[in-house]
Amino acid sequence: MISETRDWFKADGATTDVISALRSVSPAAVPARYYELLAFSNGGEGPLPVQPFNFCLDTAEEVAASARDGRYKEFFADFFVFGGNGGGELIAFDMRVDAPWPIVAIDMTNIDLEESVASVAPDFEKFVEMIGLEAGG
Repeated sequence: MISETRDWFKADGATTDVISALRSVSPAAVPARYYELLAFSNGGEGPLPVQPFNFCLDTAEEVAASARDGRYKEFFADFFVFGGNGGGELIAFDMRVDAPWPIVAIDMTNIDLEESVASVAPDFEKFVEMIGLEAGG
């Protein structure tokens, strides 16, 4: 899924049971490719060539727990968070528009969505193509 030539700290893949549990609490339009990424690497970290320049993939268990307990619902209800940059920004599907959802970075310290949401990729396929690439690479 992510080429060995890319800079990616890979974790062991999620089991089908773990992915099934996540699917049961995820929005229906989450793309299959996202679950494929978790089956390949349940968590992990690597660079992105665009802002926020680093991607920390949350494990399927972490994302399922966040969905169940509504961790981001109060301020970021229209986003499905699946990672961050390791420094205060969330990475999420932007569900304010129709699927396929764009991927965005959200500054967790600013609840003004006009100021805090930045586009990362137009969809998850394009996002996956960027994982593990340095800026300018």
